[in-house]
Amino acid sequence: MYNVKTLNKISPMGLAVLDKNKYAVSDECEAPDAILVRSAKMHDYTFNPELLCIGRAGAGTNNIPVDRCAQEGIVVFNSPGANAEAVKELALCALLLASRDIAGGIKWVDSIASPENDVAAMVEKGKSQFVGPEILGKKLGIIGLGAIGAKLANAAIALGMTVYGYDPFISVDGAWKLSSEIIHTSDVDTIYQECDYISIHVPYTEKTKHTINAETIGKMKDGVRVLNLARAELVDDDAMLAALESGKVARYVTDFPNNKTAGAKGVVAIPHLGASTPESEDNCALIAAKEIVDYVENGNITNSVNMPAAVLPRSGSVRVCVIHKNVPEMIAKITGAVSAAGLNIENMLNASRGDYAYTVIDTNGNADPLNDSIKAVNGVIRVRVIA
Repeated sequence: MYNVKTLNKISPMGLAVLDKNKYAVSDECEAPDAILVRSAKMHDYTFNPELLCIGRAGAGTNNIPVDRCAQEGIVVFNSPGANAEAVKELALCALLLASRDIAGGIKWVDSIASPENDVAAMVEKGKSQFVGPEILGKKLGIIGLGAIGAKLANAAIALGMTVYGYDPFISVDGAWKLSSEIIHTSDVDTIYQECDYISIHVPYTEKTKHTINAETIGKMKDGVRVLNLARAELVDDDAMLAALESGKVARYVTDFPNNKTAGAKGVVAIPHLGASTPESEDNCALIAAKEIVDYVENGNITNSVNMPAAVLPRSGSVRVCVIHKNVPEMIAKITGAVSAAGLNIENMLNASRGDYAYTVIDTNGNADPLNDSIKAVNGVIRVRVIA
């Protein structure tokens, strides 16, 4: 029986993946084999020795100490693409909110609602202050053509926009999902210089921090409208507020309001609703739970943010899974230990990611002694034998 701890309320659809005959699920488990989490902060969390993996029901993993997990041999999964439809729909809404001052108009109507006022007449007189351009025929630049960016690009094409896309890391599968009408640019400056609307959809890392800043805003068209439904840190708030004040940026729509942007001139602040749909929460939990099951039971790794992808069909009665440093001679030492135990390797896989690597070996016979012999190899972080 495997123990799974939930740190947030997890969709029942995801929990249903965990066979009750194999998994005990609780929010009070003290020594979990796996953790399912949404937004709970884990940077001060003390990991028990039994913990194999953490499944994040969502895309971002800023709430998880990913590097520390790697050092302790804990695989961290996320659920990329699970909330793509939800965020795409909010991004379409953001395009319209960036165009006309719909949010301001609604707030104004609420403020004049009174039996003493002729609301209809006041609306006809005051509506001009909320006008804005149509999106038809305008140029939309999308930075990042992953699951969300690609969906938004295709939808914007269908709405009659001219779409520019920038993503130096786009996969072949990702490219196939894009409309042929999308203008692919290898230089992000083209988007800054050409587009009336810019929407950013990239992961947050130290390299992408403040992608939208004073310098990049300076390259944009006057009156540009910027959307950020990806991560707060991708935009330099101070630079954006200055650009809004000067009129360089006409409107900034963000799903990540804070003390600087909430209520600021030209900012449309949405209360982090990107993935807030029941369908998205179900999809995220479902993917995270399936990733945990496949890793716990088969040692396969899919959608990890700190370990390499590694999926190998079972071909022996026993599987040996080794997380280790990505250094020379590790494979020879690991396979040597298997040979010394008198076991034959039926199949194997090795994959690396940065400083870490993962080796999976299928064999037959008693592989229990390999726990100690492989663990004794310098650079090995974790060994698991799965019958």
